[in-house]
Amino acid sequence: MPTPVLRAVDLHRSYGRGPTRFDALKGVDVEVHAGEALAIVGKSGSGKSTLMHLLALLDRPTSGHVDLNGAAADRLRGRELNRVRNRTFGFVFQQFFLTPSATVLENVILPLKIAGVGRTERKRRGMAVLEQLDLADKARNRARDLSGGQKQRVVIARALVNDPQVIFADEPTGNLDTATGAAVEDLLFGLNRERGITLVVVTHDDDLAARCDRRITVRDGRIEASDPAAEGRTGSDSGDAGRTAEELAA
Repeated sequence: MPTPVLRAVDLHRSYGRGPTRFDALKGVDVEVHAGEALAIVGKSGSGKSTLMHLLALLDRPTSGHVDLNGAAADRLRGRELNRVRNRTFGFVFQQFFLTPSATVLENVILPLKIAGVGRTERKRRGMAVLEQLDLADKARNRARDLSGGQKQRVVIARALVNDPQVIFADEPTGNLDTATGAAVEDLLFGLNRERGITLVVVTHDDDLAARCDRRITVRDGRIEASDPAAEGRTGSDSGDAGRTAEELAA
C-alpha cells in the first residue's frame, strides 16, 4: 500500500496546566492518502480544527507524532519547517486572511514572496493561477472591494500558487451564501479530481462532508467513527483566528 501523505500516530494536544489543563486531542491516529478528499467532522470544540492544525504542521502535539510523506515532520524546525509547509500545503479558511489594502495579485503571490521567488516569476505564476480561477480581471483590485465569493476564490488562488500537494480547508464555505458556497465547493473538489490535489476539509456541514471520499468524526478529542465506505479513490474550534496571512502562507 502506498505511503500516506500524512500519518498521525497517537496524537495528544493539551493546553494549560494543572486545574486549567484542557485535553483537546486524546490519542488520535489518522492517515491521509494521496489524491483523496477527507472530511474531518465534529461539533464545535470536538478537536477537529486542532487535529487539522497538527496535520498541517501549524501546531505541535503534546505527544505523538506526524509523518509527512513517510518522514518524521516533528523533526522540522524554523526555516526548514516553514519551507516544507510553504511548498507542500495550501490553506483555505473561513476568515479569508487577506490583506484588505493589498491588491488581489499581491495577496495571491504572498507564498511565493515568502519562498524567495523572484518578482517577475511571482507575477507570472500569480497571473496564471488567477486566469485559471477567472480572476485575472481583478488582479489590480483591492481585496477589500471584493465580494465574499471573490475573496474565497482569491484565497484558493493563493493556496494553489505554490502547486501544493495538500489543501487544508477549514469551514471554507462558512461565510458564504448557499449558491456561492456551492460554487466554491465545486472548485475545490474539481481541483481534487482533476489535479489530484489531496483535500482535507474540516466542517460540521454534512452535505459538504458527503462529497468527500472518506469521513472521520471527532468527538471529545477522539476519533469516534471513521467512514470506510467512501474510500473508492483513496490512494490515487477554530484555532486559526489569531494567525496572520503571512503565518498561514509560511
